[in-house]
Amino acid sequence: MRQLRGRTPFAVLVVALLSAGLLGLLMLNTALNEGSFTLSRLKKQTTDATDQQQTLQQQIAEQSAPDALEQRARGLGMVPGGDPAFLNPDGSVTGKARPAEDSPPVPRSSAEPWQRPGGSPAPTPGATASPGDPGIELAPAPPAGSAAPSASGTAR
Repeated sequence: MRQLRGRTPFAVLVVALLSAGLLGLLMLNTALNEGSFTLSRLKKQTTDATDQQQTLQQQIAEQSAPDALEQRARGLGMVPGGDPAFLNPDGSVTGKARPAEDSPPVPRSSAEPWQRPGGSPAPTPGATASPGDPGIELAPAPPAGSAAPSASGTAR
């Protein structure tokens, strides 16, 4: 009986240590799995954000292309400016400034924005607004026959 009493505390100690070790391993494994799930979720978010960034960069590139800019400018009633005149540092003018000419005429709607139902300007052709982009709405330019500011360059 005496030998049994001496072995009992040792057996209980060994079982307790083994149980604590197994419990510790279980908690460590759980923490690692949780970190793995977090890591995979963050990788997916990074991939989604990268895809969105590339899509936005592509949209910017498409809208910044010279053809697209010209189409949007013509839709707003703008015309090419022609040859510019330059002011030199000494005050002299190089070149001859002329008003921009509207040829061929830019098609414009018959009703001005304030005469349309709802009072909003007509949408510009080729302009696309993304869901998060409110866009900028500008009134079209006045007809070509109206008073245009004259460009006069005088040398001193």
